[in-house]
Amino acid sequence: MRRPWRLSVWWLVGGVVVALAGAAAIARQSLEQQRALFETDARIVHRLLSQQVVQHDAILATLALLQPDSAGPSGTPPEQRLPALYPQILAVQRRDADQAWPDAALTDAEAASRTARRAALAVPDLQSGRYRMVLAATPTSYALTIDLRTMVPWPEWPMQRESSPVRVSLVHAGSEHVIQAGDLSPGTRPGWRFEFHKVVAAESQPFDVVAVRHLGWGHLPWSRMLAWVLAVALVLAALRHLQRQRSERRRAEELLRLGQVGRLNTLGELAAGMAHELNQPLTAVLANTQAAQRLLADDPPDMDTARSAMTQAVEQARRAADVVGRLRRAVERPDATQQSQAMDLVEAVRRALYLLEPESQRRGVSPQLEGPPRLLVQADPVALDQIVHNLILNALQAMEPVDASKRHLLLTMTVQGGQAQLAVADSGPGIALDVLPRLFEPFFSTREGGLGLGLSLCESLAQGMGGSITAANGTTGGAVFQLRLPLKEDRA
Repeated sequence: MRRPWRLSVWWLVGGVVVALAGAAAIARQSLEQQRALFETDARIVHRLLSQQVVQHDAILATLALLQPDSAGPSGTPPEQRLPALYPQILAVQRRDADQAWPDAALTDAEAASRTARRAALAVPDLQSGRYRMVLAATPTSYALTIDLRTMVPWPEWPMQRESSPVRVSLVHAGSEHVIQAGDLSPGTRPGWRFEFHKVVAAESQPFDVVAVRHLGWGHLPWSRMLAWVLAVALVLAALRHLQRQRSERRRAEELLRLGQVGRLNTLGELAAGMAHELNQPLTAVLANTQAAQRLLADDPPDMDTARSAMTQAVEQARRAADVVGRLRRAVERPDATQQSQAMDLVEAVRRALYLLEPESQRRGVSPQLEGPPRLLVQADPVALDQIVHNLILNALQAMEPVDASKRHLLLTMTVQGGQAQLAVADSGPGIALDVLPRLFEPFFSTREGGLGLGLSLCESLAQGMGGSITAANGTTGGAVFQLRLPLKEDRA
């Protein structure tokens, strides 16, 4: 038998598993959405920065094409007007064929530029927020000093510069320039870390665009997760309630069926007892009236009236006997041997315990079932259910005078002498010695308001199936009722 608390534990475990799985799925979906948004913004940042550095290459290439340079209408060389057009260009330097660069870094960068045939970096120091790049050309080479702080096109920036939690930086040769500080304060706490790395689209300025975002537990969608858990709890509570209603309805229907069968069997026992009790006096009346009829017929002074009266008495006595006989035949139980079939005694006990589960819980009794997992007997299904039901119910009722902590019900099934035996042992006060011999007598009851037909009916049903019922006091207290029924193999 599955105990109620064990079934409740399974419901609780199942609910917790479903709730946690759903909450984890919601959290994962939210994290994936935030990761997708983060990567989209990081790609836009990479594209914008790539456009800027490519523009620097184009400016140097334009300057090289303008050689030899000439002053414009204002007399100012073209390269000197670039800082006014491009805020990120802090200065433009040139080296003619007969001149030298002011420092060795630019000289080395020009040599690298001639070798690579493109612009080259002059030992960038990203921490200072600026860098220089040189393009070697003939007869004049050019160098640009770039300000990283004004290089970023903030109007097109995809994130809120001041409040965005994403940290964006340019990294090159171990040096880093932070473009957007972001919020990495949760980095020391458990959570999730999103990272994006991609080099800008300019070989002359191989800066690595690095975007980092850290999500803590507070970034999870707790409201949706809590709503899911509550929804699961409500659904499981509704399903549990429906299941309990269904179980209670089945239990009530089964108890009603057993009650109807029990009332019919009780009526049969009652009718049989009445027929037995009335048959003897009716038979005596019939015999006496027949004898009187013969005696009065020997010497009748005026015996026609007497003979007619006695004849009517005989007819009425016979009619009464016929009425009682018809009543007995109408309510008499069918022969149990004609309806017997292979039945599992263990399953019958489990059904009875299931039906009596509310009674057991109300009395604080947890029945214990011992024996083989399957035990086939030859019995009538309805009669077997009624016997087991009555024996267990009587045991529960017998323990009512005992303290709840001392109530124990043990049901043991064994095989002895070719018969299956069910022992129902309770921890009640036991059976009085003067009551024990009369326990199975019809209309004898020790319970107030009882009809005294329950055990008598059980004994009749058991005997009709080739079995028996006995009662005794337990060795450690309480009463023990033993039901014996033929095994299926023996009956076969």
